[in-house]
Amino acid sequence: MRVVVQRCSSARVLVDSNVTGEIKLGLLLLVGIEHADTEEDIRWLASKIVNLRIFEDAQGLMNLSVKEVNGDILAVSQFTLHAKTKKGNRPSFVLAAQSDRAKPMFEQFVAELSALLGKPVPTGIFGAKMEVEIYNNGPVTILIDTKNRE
Repeated sequence: MRVVVQRCSSARVLVDSNVTGEIKLGLLLLVGIEHADTEEDIRWLASKIVNLRIFEDAQGLMNLSVKEVNGDILAVSQFTLHAKTKKGNRPSFVLAAQSDRAKPMFEQFVAELSALLGKPVPTGIFGAKMEVEIYNNGPVTILIDTKNRE
């Protein structure tokens, strides 16, 4: 799994001009699932994100997690995170999981995030053409890949 984590003041996702998910202070996640991903990847990544200390404390240091600041999480599926661009100019998406595998894994990931955060995690609509609006705070943007746990 590959996730772009963006700390935000607010974010929302729209499908056909309708808001399907919206948050205030928290994290916007762009989530890519590949066919080699497992349930263990889901558990590890959800825990890493909920406990990631990227919010500022009273001294201005990034020392608090989204849970500690009572923030929210908005998750948006994005298979293009697994684009391969080595050859030519057209990206290849051969590593991205097919939707019949990716959709249940994305839903399980969202359920795990929700359980760890202690509140619902809004999303876009899997497979839909979406518009994402974000007020990136910082800006703070972090890429996490379960296949590269450094």
